[in-house]
Amino acid sequence: MSSKKQISIFWFRRDLRLDDNAGLYHALHSDFAVLPLFIYDTDILNQLEDKDDARLTMIYRYLNKIKEELEDKKIGSSLCVKIGKPLEVYKELLENYDIKEVYTNHDYEPYAKIRDENVEQFLSEKNIKFKTFKDQVIFEKDDVLKDDGEPYVVYTPYSKKWKGALKEEHLESYSTEKYFDNFYKTKHLNFPTYKEIGFEANTNPHIPSDDFPKEIIKNYEDTRDFPAKEGTSRLSPHLRFGTISIRKLARLAKETNEKYFNELIWREFYMSILYHYPKVVDAAFRSKYDKIPWRNNQEEFEKWCEGKTGYPMVDAGMRQLNETGFMHNRVRMVAASFLTKHLLIDWRWGEAYFARKLLDYELSSNNGGWQWAAGSGVDAAPYFRIFNPESQLKKFDKNQKYIRTWIKEYDTKDYPKPIVEHKAARERALSTYKKALND
Repeated sequence: MSSKKQISIFWFRRDLRLDDNAGLYHALHSDFAVLPLFIYDTDILNQLEDKDDARLTMIYRYLNKIKEELEDKKIGSSLCVKIGKPLEVYKELLENYDIKEVYTNHDYEPYAKIRDENVEQFLSEKNIKFKTFKDQVIFEKDDVLKDDGEPYVVYTPYSKKWKGALKEEHLESYSTEKYFDNFYKTKHLNFPTYKEIGFEANTNPHIPSDDFPKEIIKNYEDTRDFPAKEGTSRLSPHLRFGTISIRKLARLAKETNEKYFNELIWREFYMSILYHYPKVVDAAFRSKYDKIPWRNNQEEFEKWCEGKTGYPMVDAGMRQLNETGFMHNRVRMVAASFLTKHLLIDWRWGEAYFARKLLDYELSSNNGGWQWAAGSGVDAAPYFRIFNPESQLKKFDKNQKYIRTWIKEYDTKDYPKPIVEHKAARERALSTYKKALND
């Protein structure tokens, strides 16, 4: 007879909190004590270019917080943290524990879907149940479809159907804390150092507060477009890593501000697009846009990355991104439009750069935003929408507070001249798009 402890596992991924966590709630209702697990997945880590990636620091801090909560004497558990490929980690765990069930929350990105299928298959061969739950969204997969069963590809009808389907129970929290006695009792488990993970701590990661900024949400539509103001909630990294509950935030937004509430629906719309059309990861949603002959000038791309294009709204945004891992959403649109239209550089280049730098990087939203800027995505607007960075500056930063915050040499001879002239670049983009799309 095996002397190993019979346990359930709860596998943390994009849900780094004990509070109002769907999969954890169900795990704590299982017939076995629950060992919480986090895996630093080397298949993901090996793709990160920067050894002090701020996202790793954010994850590390929140895991440490979870560990401390679990090790409180009232709970008397700990967090099992492993480094490696998930399948190898589960093989190792099976040597030490008699695992009966594994609980986790759904992840919808292409890599995650394949990873979970492989883990589920491996566990089922060992007669271990693999149970996953909806946690990072209100509606997922096939929850919001057209009457004919097809997915929506336009936001407005999707949002109407989404709101029509919403019931109070969709926003109810999972009261996990009532069941904390069901955590597996254990001594404090090893918590790897940054060095063991293969990274360095980011000493200035600019992680925003996870408190809900109720006043900002209340006045959202009046402040959201002005990058010099603290006018957005800055909660997107917390939604990305699940350090806050989407149900609690959606409940607050629904009661407080419809414009902000709509932004949460946009997030789910882009997740739905990625789920139903995984080709968008590396191809245009509208295939004919893959015919565009991008210029892809490396020198111009590097100037864009560094915030040295000579267009202050673009440059301030890129410098803010490089320094803080954040860029205001209005400025993201201007910077993305400039790269794809003014410089005719492939949206995939810009998307990859944002993916590397953004603390709130979310594959579905990042991809959706870039394809929107390039005109190749689900948005029905024609390709000749081209932002004028100068008029955007006058409209949304007329006192130049934002650009002067990030461009210290503005108004001096050290600030570069524009690398392209707006009118000429606009005409070049229009003719290039028109020719490619009409061929």
